[in-house]
Amino acid sequence: MRNTGCFPDLAPDNMAVSTLSSHTNKTFATLLAFLLGGLGLHRLYLRGAKDTWLWLHLGSVPACGLLLALFPQADWFYQSLPLILSILLGFLQALVLGLMPDEKWDARFNPASGRASDSNWPLALILVAALMLGAGGLILTISRLFDLLYTGGAYG
Repeated sequence: MRNTGCFPDLAPDNMAVSTLSSHTNKTFATLLAFLLGGLGLHRLYLRGAKDTWLWLHLGSVPACGLLLALFPQADWFYQSLPLILSILLGFLQALVLGLMPDEKWDARFNPASGRASDSNWPLALILVAALMLGAGGLILTISRLFDLLYTGGAYG
């Protein structure tokens, strides 16, 4: 039966309408994980608002506020540790997403988009920056944690 309303069918009756989903960009998802991974915005882009890890990433901010309210005399490092860990996990997720082969990316995040991903050199630059900042941040976090735990913060 044809539509006789004011909005006619765009496809004839004998043609099936294909439902293509949107195409998620691997470089953009990696950039989101690199820049805003501590807040989980890459999870929002890839999986939507119902993703559990998104809410855990976002929960790190109120957790820092709660630690600040409960332990105002504690070192700033302890108070910001949930957010620091979330940021480090964002760097790790940027590496995981960026190093995923394009075929596996399309199978996981673009199964019905009808387009193939093609990663180029900007992705490599993001990966190098994520590795540098992630490794440096991890080293700084471990060294500050050991400084606070074993010397009481004698070195800073």
